[in-house]
Amino acid sequence: MLSNDVEQDDEVFSALLLTAKGRIVAPLRVWRRGADDFLLLTEPDLAEVVSTSLVRARFAARCEIAAELHSSLIVFGDTDGLPGEIPGSVEVLDAGLDATIGDAELERVRIESLVPAWGKELDESILPAEAGLDRTHISFTKGCYPGQEPIARLHYRGHTNRELRVLEVEDAAPGDEVRLGEKVVGRVTSAVGGVALAYVRTEVPGDAKLKVAGRHAEVRPA
Repeated sequence: MLSNDVEQDDEVFSALLLTAKGRIVAPLRVWRRGADDFLLLTEPDLAEVVSTSLVRARFAARCEIAAELHSSLIVFGDTDGLPGEIPGSVEVLDAGLDATIGDAELERVRIESLVPAWGKELDESILPAEAGLDRTHISFTKGCYPGQEPIARLHYRGHTNRELRVLEVEDAAPGDEVRLGEKVVGRVTSAVGGVALAYVRTEVPGDAKLKVAGRHAEVRPA
């Protein structure tokens, strides 16, 4: 059912639950707790969607699916442990630790690391490749899963019309148009203190001089 290989050596990895047309149902962090025990960590408001989708597709009576409540914390710095999606960090569960950085600072790190968030960069209308998730959440060698055919077709034979990019801009807000000259070439999805995430047309060159809400903007090099 998942877009990534659950039998890989990594104990924690990213995956997607997709529709048959390759649209995102839910982003997941898969924690392999045992040979036949997997925790699928997702957003709280997506837990029922994920559980219902898996139960509906279940064909082995011995497969048990149940919802669990956990807290997830990102730890930065020189740490030993499991990998996180943000470079230089690890993700831990149920650690009982208090947050030491504010929401704005964490949002800046997320944006600068080009990590898309559900409800901002990700929803049911987004193709995984548009958000760069084909590089991190999808295996192109595993067996069948819902959405595999359109995902593979786009990967091997096509291209996306837009892609997620980090912009340097003095001030921006979600929903702001990204313009190249007079042409609208994208839209901001997240922004905080001088940086923003935006879906931008793929034909826009990396050194283009852009405008966001009338302010100068540049694409930050990958």
